[in-house]
This record gives sequence, structure tokens and C-alpha cells, in this order.
Amino acid sequence: MTIKHFDQLLNKYANLIAQVGINVKPGQDIIVYAEIDQADLVHRIMDAAYKLGANQVIVEWKDTILQREFLKHADEATLSSMPAWFSVRAESLMANHTSRISIVSNDPDGLSDVASDRVSLYEQAYQRANSAVRQATMNNDVAWLVVAAAGKEWSQKVFPELSTTDAQDKLWQEIFNINRISLDNDVIADWQAHINTLNEKATWLNNQNFKELRYHSAKTDLTIGLAEDHVWEAAESFNKAGNRFVPNMPTEEVFTSPDYRHIEGTVQSTKPLSYSGVLITDIKLTFEKGRVVAADATNGKETLEQLIKTDDGAASLGEVSLVPHDSPISNSNIVFYTTLIDENASDHLALGAAYPSNVKNGTQISVAERQANGQNDSLVHVDFMIGSSDMNIDGVSQDGSIVPVFRNGNWA
Repeated sequence: MTIKHFDQLLNKYANLIAQVGINVKPGQDIIVYAEIDQADLVHRIMDAAYKLGANQVIVEWKDTILQREFLKHADEATLSSMPAWFSVRAESLMANHTSRISIVSNDPDGLSDVASDRVSLYEQAYQRANSAVRQATMNNDVAWLVVAAAGKEWSQKVFPELSTTDAQDKLWQEIFNINRISLDNDVIADWQAHINTLNEKATWLNNQNFKELRYHSAKTDLTIGLAEDHVWEAAESFNKAGNRFVPNMPTEEVFTSPDYRHIEGTVQSTKPLSYSGVLITDIKLTFEKGRVVAADATNGKETLEQLIKTDDGAASLGEVSLVPHDSPISNSNIVFYTTLIDENASDHLALGAAYPSNVKNGTQISVAERQANGQNDSLVHVDFMIGSSDMNIDGVSQDGSIVPVFRNGNWA
């Protein structure tokens, strides 16, 4: 694409992020998390947000190289604890209802040469210290959004046959395509139509009120109970102030909360998972009475095992999500090596915490009350992809009758 066309498309992307993704309101504070090579996109988001009346746009810059060297060389005492100011800052941001935009662009395998136990030590310390942000995000107290940008190393991972420049250009084009951005379309109207379509699927599932879902494919034989009073959601969410936002761009999913006490069988991933800078491939998990009792992976097995050991809740599921195999991202036949995009090409599950909004009145009741309904709680929430063209999913109604939900990977 020409420089002029790229400039126009990037502006539409920034406006979409601010207007639909976060849905900036006058007086709102926003924090953007981004790699240092994404300043151009950050500046455009900042400009779009201020035009919509934002009070201030804070930016937290990240650098994978700095992170990698820190994780390699810091002593274990430093890795396992965060400075006091970190928690204070997190609490202050959420007390001020600061909206969050996370831009994914880094190398999905950028920390693969760091010992998994060191990565795990730091990740657990970070999650504990950042609990105010994590809880406010999971509870939809604030508007939050995860989007993608084409970093050089990531682009090369997705398109290894191309030069660095061509790979980055190609990845940007794919990001625009899967976010419904073209030079001549009304992207805001197209997104509203897409949201309406996904909401129709969520409404149908809520009306069914299934007791459990049964998954069958060549790689998976799994039964997942659904939480009591579970609620299926789609593209849109609403923050504590009642303002709509879209947490993921792109999005093709409808999702709800499993009952962490009632999960039985075996499931295998169909796409790689990038977790804490390490690629985990061919994940295979066996569940008994709601908990992982066996875990394996072709690559990244130690990282997977460390993830499952994070806390008690990390060994069970917090999300079940349905995505048709015949969808724009899946049909691209591209493995993007980032959960944000790959999870929207495939049915997926999440180890760890459930979203409170996925049970009736979940954002107003205590963790203990949600757990009584079957919702899982954990420091982590990590999606992994399980969808395929041969995936069949049946819903089991409260009276035991069977309703086809997916056949051969698509809505039945």
C-alpha cells in the first residue's frame, strides 16, 4: 500500500479505537500501553481521544529487549516482588476510572531464551501488585481494549518468507482487513452491524440456558458445565458508568463462564499460544472434576506447567468462547501467534479467572458468591485456541435434551 493510503487507514484505525473501542467520553482519563516502536499509532489515538474530549492520555511505554535483559539478570528477590509505588499507581489509576488501551505488537517468542521459572516468578509478582487494575478490568469497572499493531519482529514471525519491510506492510494490511477498515467504507457503521450480528448469537444462547456443552473433534472430547445463571456476551461490554466499549478488536466471539467444578475430558489446542513471551504449541490438557490433572505441549511445556501452578484457580477454566471456523480471520489461513487475533479465528477456552459479567449480577456480588455459582477465580486469565473444521458442539438443556450448537466448526 502507498504511504498516503497507509496514513489514511491508520487514521481510521485510531479513530475506531477511540470512538468505538474505548468510546471516549468528555473528561475521561486514558492510559495506553504500547511498545516503543508504535509511537505513530499512539500519537494518532491520543489525537482522536482529545478530539472526543479526553482529559488526559497517559502512555506506558514497553520494550521487549529491556524486559528480556531484566528477566535474565535480576536476582530472584527482585523478580518476585514489585516496588511499593507500582501497586499505589495501579490503585490510583483505577480509583480515577482510567480507561485502558493495550496495543499488542511485540515478538510473540521474544522471551523464549529466558528460564521459565524466572518468567513465572516475575509474572506472579506483577499480577499480585497489579491486582487493582486486573480486578477493575475483569469486572468492567473501566472501559478497556486490546488491539494490534505490526511490530517488526512479530511481522517477520507471521510472514517469514518476506523481507522485514514487506512483512510489516503485509501484517498492517491484515490488521486493517480483520478490523473491517478500508479506504472507502464507513467503518463505524460496519462495526455496529457486526456487533448486532454477534449480539443475536449471544441472545439465542442465553435463551437456551444450557446446562453444559459437549465438544467432539479428532483432538478433543470434553464436557464443560456452565455456571449457574451464566450470561453469554458478545462484542460489546458496558463499564460501571453504563458506557459501551468493545474490549477486543478484532472480535468474532460469543463467550460465557464455565462451571469450574464440572469439566471432564481431554482438549488439545489447534493454534500456538504466546504466553509471557514464550510460544506454547500443541497444548493437551486432561480435566477431572473441573481441574487439570495432566498437561503436555510440544514446545513451552515448562511455561505451561508454571502457568497452571500460578494459583489454585489456574488449574481450571474461566471462559468458554464460540467462534465459527468460517470467519474472516480463520479464512485468512494465517497463524498470527497472538491470542488477540488467533482466538477470534477459533473456539477457545481460558485457564484461570472468569469475567464477573458472565453471571447474572456478577459485577455486584462477592467473589465467594460468584464461586458458589461455579465461577472460577485466579490471578491469571489465559486463552488458548481449540477450534477446528471438524469441531462439533452440543448444548445440553436443563431437561437433558441435546441441541446442536456447532457442526463441522460452524454454527449449526
